[in-house]
Amino acid sequence: MKDFIKIDNSDNVVVALNNFKKGTILQPVGIELKDDIPFGHKIAITDIPKGGYVIKYGHRIGKVERPVSIGELVNETNLKTAIPQTGAYEYSPLPGLHANAESSPQICFNGYLRKNGDAGVRNELWIVPLVSCVNCVASELAKRFGNSEYAAGLDGVFSLTHPYGCSQLGCDHENTRKILAGLCKNPNAGGVLVLGLGCENNKMDKFKELVDTCDASRIRFLEAQSHSDELASGFEILKELAANMRSDKRRALPLSKLRVGLKCGGSDAFSGISANVLIGRFADMAIRRGASCALCEVPEMFGAETLLMERAISREVFDKIVDMINSFKSYFVNSGMPVYENPSPGNKAGGISTLEEKSLGCVQKGGKSPVMDVIRYAERIKSSGLTLLESPGNDPVATAALAAAGCQIILFSTGRGTPFASAVPTVKISSNTPLFEKKQSWIDFDAGPIVGGKNIDDISEEFFKFVIDVANGKKTKAELNGYREIAIFKNGVTL
Repeated sequence: MKDFIKIDNSDNVVVALNNFKKGTILQPVGIELKDDIPFGHKIAITDIPKGGYVIKYGHRIGKVERPVSIGELVNETNLKTAIPQTGAYEYSPLPGLHANAESSPQICFNGYLRKNGDAGVRNELWIVPLVSCVNCVASELAKRFGNSEYAAGLDGVFSLTHPYGCSQLGCDHENTRKILAGLCKNPNAGGVLVLGLGCENNKMDKFKELVDTCDASRIRFLEAQSHSDELASGFEILKELAANMRSDKRRALPLSKLRVGLKCGGSDAFSGISANVLIGRFADMAIRRGASCALCEVPEMFGAETLLMERAISREVFDKIVDMINSFKSYFVNSGMPVYENPSPGNKAGGISTLEEKSLGCVQKGGKSPVMDVIRYAERIKSSGLTLLESPGNDPVATAALAAAGCQIILFSTGRGTPFASAVPTVKISSNTPLFEKKQSWIDFDAGPIVGGKNIDDISEEFFKFVIDVANGKKTKAELNGYREIAIFKNGVTL
């Protein structure tokens, strides 16, 4: 049995499959370890001169700051990023790129068809505050109504609270409005109560213009200052919405109605080897059947962006990717921050040393399908196939953007573990089996057997069926725990 994984033949480091003591002979290559090597960390299998590149995934993940000898631990103490603050890119598409036709046998899921043609995988009742001042009212309404007889037959009653909606200017104000409007349009919500205060910047009449394409029978509005008892008035509106929702029934729908968000958080060295690769396999399988998948986290594309650019379906899409990458780099630079201020402490403890290394693992979630479109933060998915969504890497902010973009399910890989959940069913996939065994109340699916050598095709089929089961109504661990949250991107001043 091997003591390590070598991802690509050109790599000059391998990933440890156990905790090793200094002096251990690495099998089957017979290399003597010059350091203690933690599980998941990198071992040099060649001598690397000062300033030389470390190769993993077949790509450069940074430069060493001093000579590194064969058998040494390679981590953030001797390896540093080589990502430039800015960069120029050339259009060089992979040969043979074409839109994915539905060449695979069609698979259906049982969802809720909405009047506008969208499909939900849940039939939930959502309360969306326009401003943080009514968060307490929204939460109390969700609690009271969710515990009442009127909620029977629904998949849940939830308030999507947040800290914004007033005292914001410019793009921050627009981002809040658009994200909340996108959430109102998410088809997992069979009914939505938009709850305002009455004096906020996020004015009700202007907000209604952003959701005017919604089915009027499934979205209602209430301003708390206009009612003597906002809880009683809100409860009555929720009763009406719930009554309308009870006529909604699951029916067989094509996978072309499915939109899946692709996200990772608390990653470790195995995320890019197992869990993210598994998500990428799902994305390709679903896209071949007409589904839409959205890959976000722009800062975690830095260092691997050219792999996405070469998959752009057209020059126009390539230009959009370049603009998205450079705009986000400019956001860092204009804020006086380096573009490579990543990975997190948990990432480093798990064996990820540089942003290039993290990004090369992160983009595995996008599979191998062509990139069909690029959308900005708070925009909605417009194309089948793979879409890139502009967002930061922050988990609540990015997943809220995916839900607002129309995703009904989010696939979330993790190597360190997190209880976090978004506004829509969030499937947690562990990159390693010890995490799955330790945190079974958090993790839905274990990709760890891939590291152990189990056939990835078999695991991919199993995982695909699992996600379809979730679309059909199977509850995720986060849903069973009652976990749910959103966050909105903020850039400017608060008044």
